[in-house]
Amino acid sequence: MYFVLMEEENLIFGTRAVIEALDAGKDIEKIYIQKGLSNELYHQLRKALHGNAVPIQIVPAEKLKRITDKNHQGVVAYLTEITYYSAEELLANVFEKGKIPLLLILDRITDVRNFGAIARGAECAGVDFIIIPSRGAALINGDAIKTSAGALHRLKVCREDNLKNTIEYLKEAGLQIIACHEKTDKLIYDADFTKPTAVIMGSEENGISNEYLKRSDEQVKIPMIGKIASLNVSVATGIVLFEAVKQRL
Repeated sequence: MYFVLMEEENLIFGTRAVIEALDAGKDIEKIYIQKGLSNELYHQLRKALHGNAVPIQIVPAEKLKRITDKNHQGVVAYLTEITYYSAEELLANVFEKGKIPLLLILDRITDVRNFGAIARGAECAGVDFIIIPSRGAALINGDAIKTSAGALHRLKVCREDNLKNTIEYLKEAGLQIIACHEKTDKLIYDADFTKPTAVIMGSEENGISNEYLKRSDEQVKIPMIGKIASLNVSVATGIVLFEAVKQRL
């Protein structure tokens, strides 16, 4: 068994190489597949991916060429820099320790450095773990880990295939879901973060998805006084999390 790995980028290329990485139990961050690809190896790859939550993106050939000029056969993939966990298992562990859960759900945070900075603040705030979607999330690569100042080697991350179901599970487990965005009236200071809580933060471009907002128990905002009236998402996340820290102290 073999697969070609570019160590500096954690990149593997070639359909069979990616299949072999999957068969070897390697954790894969993301797979790019060339648009229109359809051959026997491609169907083997799809079979190997069945039931796997690895994000897949169909892209034009030019995208793959920009990633690598090697013989990629229409498929390239990034190996993960971290280990992903199950939200159910981690939450059970938090309760077993007698802790009041504080979780962070990130909806469509795609900027690598923003994600790293968020993870750094979350670790400092004592967040138990972060939940991200399997699609529409930043690649957790070397840049993300560097920006996190190593927090991503300490703070556990869950990659969930269906965030709606995950949010429903958290609610059934007794957590309140607090969504933070600017289009609401209630301030973060008026929410009770001493309860078991999962905070949802959305992207700067698109905010939090309506389907997640509908499932939230409370919607809060950070008060703004200046003229710009907007914050980088990593800064906003830090403000919300440390309001939770203040209340819990």
